[in-house]
Amino acid sequence: MPTVDDALEHAGEFHFFQKQMFFLLALLSVAFTPIYVGIVFLGFTPDHRCRSPGVAELSLRCSWSPAEELNYTVPGPGPAGEASPGQCRRYEVDWNQSALGCVDPLASLATNRSHLPLGPCRDGWVYETPGSSIVTEFNLVCANSWMLDLFQSSVNVGFFIGSVGIGYIADRFGRKLCFLTTILINAASGVLMAISPTYTWMLIFRLIQGLVSKAGWLIGFILITEFVGLRYRRTVGIFYQAAFTVGLLVLAGVAYALPHWRWLQFTVTLPNFCFLLYYWCIPESPRWLISQNKNAKAMKVIKHIAKKNGKSLPPSLQRLRLEEEAGKKLNPSFFDLVRTPQIRKHTLILMYNWFTSSVVYQGLIMHVGLAGDNIYLDFFYSALVEFPAAFLVILTVDRIGRRYPWAASNMVAGAACLASVFTPGDLRWLKIFISCLGRMGITMAFEIVCLVNAELYPTFIRNLGVLVCSSMCDIGGIITPFLVYRLTNIWLELPLMVFAVVGLVAGGLVLLLPETKGKALPETIEEVENMQR
Repeated sequence: MPTVDDALEHAGEFHFFQKQMFFLLALLSVAFTPIYVGIVFLGFTPDHRCRSPGVAELSLRCSWSPAEELNYTVPGPGPAGEASPGQCRRYEVDWNQSALGCVDPLASLATNRSHLPLGPCRDGWVYETPGSSIVTEFNLVCANSWMLDLFQSSVNVGFFIGSVGIGYIADRFGRKLCFLTTILINAASGVLMAISPTYTWMLIFRLIQGLVSKAGWLIGFILITEFVGLRYRRTVGIFYQAAFTVGLLVLAGVAYALPHWRWLQFTVTLPNFCFLLYYWCIPESPRWLISQNKNAKAMKVIKHIAKKNGKSLPPSLQRLRLEEEAGKKLNPSFFDLVRTPQIRKHTLILMYNWFTSSVVYQGLIMHVGLAGDNIYLDFFYSALVEFPAAFLVILTVDRIGRRYPWAASNMVAGAACLASVFTPGDLRWLKIFISCLGRMGITMAFEIVCLVNAELYPTFIRNLGVLVCSSMCDIGGIITPFLVYRLTNIWLELPLMVFAVVGLVAGGLVLLLPETKGKALPETIEEVENMQR
């Protein structure tokens, strides 16, 4: 009995229908970007200082500019570990005293400023920014700065839960229904987040977005790979991820034009409602229909594909089967991922590499928002290098192999992070070049781990292995905001030191894995155990 791949050879493996589906689903990949990395612009933290009552009146009496007013607050540790105008404390001084002079008001109060009483910022903060972010609106600074970390971590918690739960629902009730449902919930929660009156409500809707958005992105990935022929799946999968990079460039431009976070959130969310029109454009996956014993509906979809592609199906193609039906049915378990030596090694190394890819990729993006002089240009430049990263993956994995490009990309990312730490700040062009090199390296590593993960497990635990290992990506995403924002309070470059170490270790561990180039996917545990030989 022929398989779906056999039918697609006659109906067209990558012709008009598949190209149309790829374009439509690639737009979804573009729209997913603001949810994944939007914290850079939504949660931008500008320079901030304590507000002191009476300073404004004193400034008016002394004809000071607003910038000079801010100089009379308590110096405190800045993001780079250097002294900067007070972030979290203020002088407990009555600035309305007429005895205070205009040259140096503090001189008449104390000869040593360290003797002046200090107090908390009870009257809020002054922010140096032309726009607004969730930080400036909800005062997520100083004692409340951890709430910004929680905001981004919440979406990764949603990614982790939603990918597993909604993945099961998609296998149970169908790709198309689940796809449209996640789009609707994602769009609605995004709009509600933009009008949230409090931080708590904003956090709740951000979590809901996380629960459905990545799952919807993954379903789109599954759909396009199930519509194309076997020869095109790898290339289509890589370019689907490259569409995410297009979203990075678009996001930088939109954020520059709309520096107010609520309008930015509205703008990047509203296009998601247009994806509901896909109900009339995208059919159900024929592979899923066959798995549910709906062969007639599957054949109807195959005939639709053939018609769109201007092809005809032979009379023999009237009933299809799944590729997996020919093999013996086995019941996978989590224990199978660590029971034998080689599979256990594969599992541990893959889990670490998924974790590393997520931490370094998201961490470098967040670090741009903290260290860059122009957040929009720096974000744009670093996103551009993801395009050559995708092409390098396509050019190398089938020519050189998987292992060496994968190890090299991790090591390049780690070495670039280390080099950036010791690059002088006045060599701006060199620092940007090194940062872009690191971003390109970790992007390649991220794309290769997606490819290789499935090639290192036998058929009956392949899906389970990918699911368990890739879950470390979301765990890394939960940790990254706390890692980046807390370590920069100690030293601006400290997160880069951490990224360098984990990246270099990941590259070394990859060399312990077997090469999978040109090898058939393993079917049994014994085949995996013999791969290293």
